[in-house]
Amino acid sequence: MSEAAKANVLIASASEAERAIANLNTIMDRLVETIEEETARARAGKLHAAAELDEVKVELARLYAAESERVKNARDLIARSLPEALDALHKRHAAFQALLQTNLTVLATAHAVSEGIIRGVSSELARKQTPSTYCASGRANAPGAKTSQPLALSRTL
Repeated sequence: MSEAAKANVLIASASEAERAIANLNTIMDRLVETIEEETARARAGKLHAAAELDEVKVELARLYAAESERVKNARDLIARSLPEALDALHKRHAAFQALLQTNLTVLATAHAVSEGIIRGVSSELARKQTPSTYCASGRANAPGAKTSQPLALSRTL
């Protein structure tokens, strides 16, 4: 049975619930490893290497969402038959949320830094391309927003 077909099967017994929770834990393990690796690469400034993990992360996130929905739909059955597994899953999910928050913070920081670098390069190029003139008060004119040329980047070096 394919992963997509498994995601649509309802959980009807405690043994199926155990298998679903084990499957969800396996998916979470792989997703956590991928996110930790992406975070480490982004922190090291290896953004291209971090972006290489995107397809794997998207697929694991899709599997995680599908299996989480299955477990969520059987929450009453799991709470009755496997309360300790449900508690462990809640704790694991909380830790996972903290990991995701760290990952998002690192990615947002990398985005802000790279955007700042691009804006700085663009404004420096615009400043060098505009003629040096003075206004009526004797101060130097700042380059206008419309005088700057578009900036083109090559992603391959």
